[in-house]
Amino acid sequence: MPTPAHSAFHGALAATLAVSAALSACAIGPDYRRPDVAMRADHFKEAGADWHPAAPGDAIDRGAWWELFGDAQLDEMAKQVEVSNQNIAAAQAAYAQARAMVREQRAALFPVVDLSGGVTRSGSKSSNTGVVTGGTVSQGGGVRNRYQSSIGASWEPDVWGRLRRSVENARASAEASAADLAAARLAAQGELVTNYLSLREADAEIALQQATVDGYQRSLTIAQNRYAAGVAPRTDVLSAQTQLYNAQATLEGLRQTRATLEHAIAVLVGKAPADFSLAPAEWNGVVPEVPLLLPSVLLQRRPDIAAAERKVAAANASVGIAQAAWFPSFPLSGSYGSSASHIKDLFDSSTMLWSLGVSASETLLDFGARKAQVAQARAAYDAAVANYRQLTLSAFQDVEDQLTATRVLETQYALRRQASEVADENERQILNQYKAGQITFSDVVTAQASAASARSALIQAALDRQTTAVALIQALGGGWHAAADED
Repeated sequence: MPTPAHSAFHGALAATLAVSAALSACAIGPDYRRPDVAMRADHFKEAGADWHPAAPGDAIDRGAWWELFGDAQLDEMAKQVEVSNQNIAAAQAAYAQARAMVREQRAALFPVVDLSGGVTRSGSKSSNTGVVTGGTVSQGGGVRNRYQSSIGASWEPDVWGRLRRSVENARASAEASAADLAAARLAAQGELVTNYLSLREADAEIALQQATVDGYQRSLTIAQNRYAAGVAPRTDVLSAQTQLYNAQATLEGLRQTRATLEHAIAVLVGKAPADFSLAPAEWNGVVPEVPLLLPSVLLQRRPDIAAAERKVAAANASVGIAQAAWFPSFPLSGSYGSSASHIKDLFDSSTMLWSLGVSASETLLDFGARKAQVAQARAAYDAAVANYRQLTLSAFQDVEDQLTATRVLETQYALRRQASEVADENERQILNQYKAGQITFSDVVTAQASAASARSALIQAALDRQTTAVALIQALGGGWHAAADED
């Protein structure tokens, strides 16, 4: 059966909570609205008349966009990046920290309850004269025990919405952190794919250069045979040797480039370069058709844009937090406990004590400090909006640039292929004419150098098309979609 003390305590607590709940119906500060962005929502300028939005792209929709390049070894390494790349690991830790901050801020909305208990033992060496205190006789020099137990609570009702704005700020920051994690993941994956494709292109260039060196070696042998037969000057031999040595030096440079790319890939997959190697393999040269999307969808597909927009939301909540400082706070506190000289009396109703208090505090004069804090918060919000809009415009530019590059490189590759075929045919005919004694060796050197350059340019053009496809996928946000944070 409840005691009068229980009833009084519960009644006072209920009345206080009811008043606090009524006062907490509003939140100071502006409610968030996503800033407007100037854009054309129907299509990209450089997409062309034959552009079809929402083209099939299952790999991109799943997030495994690198599968569009059809390389099993690349697919396996992309999975390793997800779990072993240290930049991604750092971003994951930052996201976990931001989510914990949301939970911490949300907990501030509720009371803090504490339980305490203790015992004290005291005595003195004074005379044995009895002393009457409050109706209790204590003997000097005696030993006394005192037992205490209490349960207490403190709570600051969110009357003006400051705590709710703090939760909004933390939640938006966590969502920005989630987008930052997605951006770090996309950047690492893009770097891996680009480096891997460049390494396979280096393998192709090394094979091509080795064939060129072999061809120059044969030309040197022809020049030496003709010089030995007295039908060619020694300068032909010297020219052939110069060309061969330069080609061999170029081959060594390509091997260095490949080694550097291999080291970079090792770091991306979280391994020391000494513990990682990639055997030479055929380069498939696949250039995937990247599915496009509407410009308006880009705002949800680019993690960096989503992060910037969430930072605007966090800055908006900060304005409300700063404005709430103008209003008084009403902390509540309550306790319920007992104190007795014998532990068996500790929970006796006659020893129970309770207290319930409310206080109010308001700053009367701060010489403009709160006004300055609100001005800072508003300025930070304006800066976040400007950064968001600028990043969005830059993202649209990035997509337009990659679409232009995709179209131009496709035409350029066709022309490079024709040039390489013509240069190869010219090299064969010039070499045959030299063998027949019709032309000098300098003509052979010129034709061979032109053919080698054309073949190298063709391979580079193929790589440019692939890396541009990677850049376009990254500009479109990969397979990521903006989503609200769960915490």
